Amino acid sequence: MDSSSGGDSKSAARTPRPRSRRSRLLFEKRIALFAVLAALPGIAFGTILLWTQPWTRDVKIALTALEFFLWLVLTLALLDQIVRPLQTLTNVVGALREEDYSFRARGAVANDALGELALEINALADILTEQRIQTIEATALLRRVVDEIDAPLFTFDPDHILRLVNAAGERLLQQPSARLLGKTAAELELNACFEARNETLVALPYSTPNARWMVRQSSFRQNGVPHKLIVLSDVSRALREEERSAWQRLIRVLGHELNNSLAPIISIAGSLASRLPLPQLPEEQNADFQRGLNIIESRTASLHRFLQSYRRLAQMPSPTLRPVELRPLLERVAVLETRLAVEIVPGSERVLMIDPDLIEQMLINLVRNAVDAALEQAQSAQADSETAAPKVSMRWEQYDRKLALIVEDNGIGLLNPSNAFVPFYTTKPGGSGIGLVLSQQIAEAHGGSIELANRRDTRGCTVKVLLPYRPPPKTP
Repeated sequence: MDSSSGGDSKSAARTPRPRSRRSRLLFEKRIALFAVLAALPGIAFGTILLWTQPWTRDVKIALTALEFFLWLVLTLALLDQIVRPLQTLTNVVGALREEDYSFRARGAVANDALGELALEINALADILTEQRIQTIEATALLRRVVDEIDAPLFTFDPDHILRLVNAAGERLLQQPSARLLGKTAAELELNACFEARNETLVALPYSTPNARWMVRQSSFRQNGVPHKLIVLSDVSRALREEERSAWQRLIRVLGHELNNSLAPIISIAGSLASRLPLPQLPEEQNADFQRGLNIIESRTASLHRFLQSYRRLAQMPSPTLRPVELRPLLERVAVLETRLAVEIVPGSERVLMIDPDLIEQMLINLVRNAVDAALEQAQSAQADSETAAPKVSMRWEQYDRKLALIVEDNGIGLLNPSNAFVPFYTTKPGGSGIGLVLSQQIAEAHGGSIELANRRDTRGCTVKVLLPYRPPPKTP
């Protein structure tokens, strides 16, 4: 855009300061005065020469008026030739000051004083335009990177007021940025991030009970004002991997040592039991020996089975992914549960890239726990003369690039959610404490996760298995 075509409108739109206005008027007056003084000797000489000619008075007056008129026109033209380019350059510089880089000065040519000035100003405008484009692109790229980072990111001003949050932060706080910006850290329940030391672990009320977050803090300045940058990293999975690796090694060592001891115990107990009854011993002693050996044999066999169940955690194979229809998989799991009819809530057909054997084993464990809880609650309600029919249901929901498998029951709910995924922890008299741990391991092996929570609408528990939704490849 040429600034000369819109210079007057641009000048009118921008209100100059009074001091600069007075300076511009003084400059124009000086230029006009210099133009008048420069032509004054010639005008005086011409007027004298004109009135000395033998012409009539009317001709002399007409020629004198024409002379002064031409003098005025040339003076104004000279003033316009000097002042208007400067006004144009002023408009261009003012537009640059207001970050409007669309204006350019006319008459930008070399070997000319004003032309070279216009060239330099236009070159400056080009540089500023390029820098602005680079800044906008860099800002857009930075914003995109910040939004794509799968780690909650927050910036706070000195008053602990939130000024920036990315998409991961919105998901953590479960609110859009429009509602979060302007709130204090206390209102967002993020004071723990300020109180914690750098690169330490904190627990946040928004996340699941077992989630652990590492806090990274840094400072920066924006418009001269110090701000605090807080980045949260979910290290729960890494910690669980370390814990799992530790107890898997422990299981392998204990299993090896105990199996080496249990095998001869079982063999010796069987050999001794085969020699009973001994004729030289009373019948009561033979019965006691037989009873003791049976206890030794049964308990060692039970301990052997106990160790074998835990070794499954240490020897779980990597998933082999293939296309699997979701509804038939859930129907197979529901049919395997004979104590209670498991409801499958209808939903749209989905085909997942999963390991069907592992996912089926995971769902069997989850459904078995749900049925146990529902039946236990039903028995308790019956003892209290209440009517509470046990109910367990399965359904699935689609979330962007994830699919949630949901198992719900109307049982007693979670009494201690923080220990739900602790290996060997169980509240059942005959439980082993590996069902949920094994299910979590299967889900994470598929790149997913498991969330447990008490139901809000009624009594019971909701188990949500989040799996990446990988549509099967289309066959040509």
